[in-house]
Amino acid sequence: MKIDSKKMSLALLIFYLAALTFIIVFKMQFSLEELGHYRSINLIPFGASVMTNGRLNYEEIIQNIFAFIPYGILLSSVWEKKHFLWKALPICATSLIYETLQYLLAIGASDITDLLMNTIGGLVGIGIFSDFSDMFPRYYRKVINIATCICAVALTALVVLLLVVNR
Repeated sequence: MKIDSKKMSLALLIFYLAALTFIIVFKMQFSLEELGHYRSINLIPFGASVMTNGRLNYEEIIQNIFAFIPYGILLSSVWEKKHFLWKALPICATSLIYETLQYLLAIGASDITDLLMNTIGGLVGIGIFSDFSDMFPRYYRKVINIATCICAVALTALVVLLLVVNR
C-alpha cells in the first residue's frame, strides 16, 4: 500500500496544529475551568514579559521559534507551489489567533514578542523546507514526513507522560 506523501504532510500538519493549540492555548488542560484566569497584554517587543531579573529570557524566545518551525516546514510541504508570502501569512495569523484567544479567554499573557518569534520560527521552517527540497530533490517530502512522524510520536509520548505525571 503506497501512501501519498502530500496527503501524509497534510495529516501531519493537522496533527501538529491540534497539538500546538492544545499546548499553547489550552496549556495541556482538558477543560477551561482548569485553566488559570490570567489576562495581560504586552505590545512592546522584548519588553517586560520576556525579562527575568532585569535580563532578557532567551529560553522563552527560543522555545517560541522552535515551536513554529514544523509549521513552516509542513505548510510548505502542503503548499509547495504557493508564493512565500502565502505561506508566511497563515503562520503569522495562527500566532495572532493564539495570542488573541489567550487574551479573550483570560488564559494567559498575550505578547507581541511571542507573535514575532512564532512568525520567525515559521519562516525558518519555510527556509528549511526550501533547503531540504534542494538537497533531496526526489525524496524531500518523504524525508520531511519521516522526520515529522518521529517528532509527532515523541511529542505525543511527551504530552501523555506529562498528563500522567501531573494528574
